[in-house]
Amino acid sequence: MSAKPIKSILFVCLGNICRSPLAEGVFRAVWSERAGDQDMVLDSAATSGWEVGSASDPRSIAIAARHGIDISRQTARKVAPGDFHRFDLILGMDRQNVRDLKALAPAAVHDRIHLYLEFASGSGRDVPDPYYDGPEAFATVYRMIREASEALAARLAVRVSAPDSGQASSTI
Repeated sequence: MSAKPIKSILFVCLGNICRSPLAEGVFRAVWSERAGDQDMVLDSAATSGWEVGSASDPRSIAIAARHGIDISRQTARKVAPGDFHRFDLILGMDRQNVRDLKALAPAAVHDRIHLYLEFASGSGRDVPDPYYDGPEAFATVYRMIREASEALAARLAVRVSAPDSGQASSTI
């Protein structure tokens, strides 16, 4: 990852109805709390086209709402070719998402694509897909995403507030 400031993040999962809209909403809330007026373009997308146009899963909407976050207006979309140049950071929720993203992306932008938990907090774990499980799985995914969002926002806030010394940063 270059020393270029991160001004835009795309969160990606398979269908863009469970994990990635939740990650977008949670990170938006955390970033707002932590960085206030620092602009950040946030979005979410899918590696598949199965759910394009669908609302977020009601269980994701419910767990987000339980924590004061509204993701009810998000609609699923598929990753577009332009996303690889539009976003500074592209975070896949699991290893398969990362593989799929790298297969779609030009080689020159592979350094923008990362596993979310690994990039955010150093955990090499996937955010598991809760779609076929019950509310407890969605609560677990929420907690994982919240912790990763807190860690990522802390790293990015330090990077945004650091003076530009002309030196490469190893913060991210």
